[in-house]
Amino acid sequence: MTRAFYVTTPIYYVNAEPHIGQTYATAVVDTLARYHRLAGDETFFLTGTDEHGEKVAEVAEKRGVAPKEVADQYAKAFRSTWDTLGFSYDRFIRTTDPDHIATVQTILQKVYDAGEIYFQEYEGLYCIGCERFLTERDMQDGLCRDHERAPEQRKESNYFFRITRHFAWLADHIEKHPDFIRPEGFRNEALAMLHDESGLGDLCISRPKDRLAWGIELPFDRDYVCYVWFDALINYLTAIGYPAGPNFERLWKGAEHVIGKDIVKPHAIFWPILLRVIGVPLYLHLNVHGYWTVDERKVSKSLGNKIDPLVMKQRYGFEAFRYFLLRHMVFGLDSSFTEEGLVARVNADLANNLGNLLSRTLNMTARYAGGQVPEPGPPGDLEIEIAEAAPQVAEKVDRHLRRCQVSRALEAIFEFLDAVNRYLETRAPWQAAKAGTAESDRLVATTLYTSCEALRVTALLIAPFLPETAPMILERIGAPGALETARLPDDAARWGVLRPGAPTKKGEALFPRIEPLERDG
Repeated sequence: MTRAFYVTTPIYYVNAEPHIGQTYATAVVDTLARYHRLAGDETFFLTGTDEHGEKVAEVAEKRGVAPKEVADQYAKAFRSTWDTLGFSYDRFIRTTDPDHIATVQTILQKVYDAGEIYFQEYEGLYCIGCERFLTERDMQDGLCRDHERAPEQRKESNYFFRITRHFAWLADHIEKHPDFIRPEGFRNEALAMLHDESGLGDLCISRPKDRLAWGIELPFDRDYVCYVWFDALINYLTAIGYPAGPNFERLWKGAEHVIGKDIVKPHAIFWPILLRVIGVPLYLHLNVHGYWTVDERKVSKSLGNKIDPLVMKQRYGFEAFRYFLLRHMVFGLDSSFTEEGLVARVNADLANNLGNLLSRTLNMTARYAGGQVPEPGPPGDLEIEIAEAAPQVAEKVDRHLRRCQVSRALEAIFEFLDAVNRYLETRAPWQAAKAGTAESDRLVATTLYTSCEALRVTALLIAPFLPETAPMILERIGAPGALETARLPDDAARWGVLRPGAPTKKGEALFPRIEPLERDG
């Protein structure tokens, strides 16, 4: 049965070019979207840019230009980068889009009319980087934890959203739905916020225009603009036609968000409460990944230690960089980036394992089978083991990806490849071919067919992760176009699909080894 799968990245703030953390999140969502399309699910992949608020206004003021000019520049940079990297999004939304502005104002009025918004004076410590007032748990040594910047004391009158009255309901929902926020550590973090009486209060959702004019105007008070986070979260509804678009209800039933751990609070606390107030069912899952670090510091634009994905693409090819990101980071945990680590991982997994298996198999197929997929003989115990491993790995990949465990899915695929490589070494068809008997010829043919068929299974399963590499493998083993009709996990779980006699192509190395980096000193 076809299901809806609506998956979103965070929308990225427009005060600098894309970095590794944003590239990772988008690669994860792209992988999930590609898998669900191959599974036959109705899939919608949303990404985009968050363009209002003080940080954009601050950059614009320094440059002496209008905030919209800054927003246009960086929105273009994000879209161009994602297009260059081949991400398969269905919509790139901007919070300056007219339909989004209209949706935000409609929802603001609805929440106001429901009596969930009030006006009061407030004083506290405000971080421009976070664009919100901070609590003690948000700071360390007097600085914002995320931006390493001292907040400033502010006192002003604003509108507030009565979120605290919904905390008990939200805590109950999270406790009754263990996989609502995943991994589990972030679920516990959200519950701790809800139970901390000295922590969260009602949410300030406005900024006075005399201090900040760059934002969406409140429909019930033209002297104020909307708080950027209230505005930004609503993009997930705008993109699929809230409230009455023809696909809205169907797609929203399959909604999942992928975010970094720095924005758990707005997504796990503010967002579910807002959805409840406006009568929209909650999303299915909030999937939270960790930080990428360089030199033991979180990668961020404000700290100036970002890794440029376009530079990595030029240096290593994006398929290799993408693979490293998806395989190296265990989803939910922090991970450290080094180019030495990237080179080692690519050489070990893509060059020595996958690439070497393909080269050896096709070279021997050319030499011993005339460059065609051979007709296999009766399978032995070793062939049966490989054939039985195919549905097992297909099931694991399906299960892990539906739980957003991207690195574990790749781990399962490469464990399968390890088994195929061991099989090839054990059968040693290059030795058997020397005998020149009918029996040895059958063994060679069976071994090479098994290896080619295992590569077919691998290519189907790896297609969401390496979308350029997978079709190249399939073409070389005589199955061009297999992805066009494939349904996962079923087609990867089937064995014996490759047609004997199909032409194979040796080709160049799939992933040439990368020379280790030389360091001065």
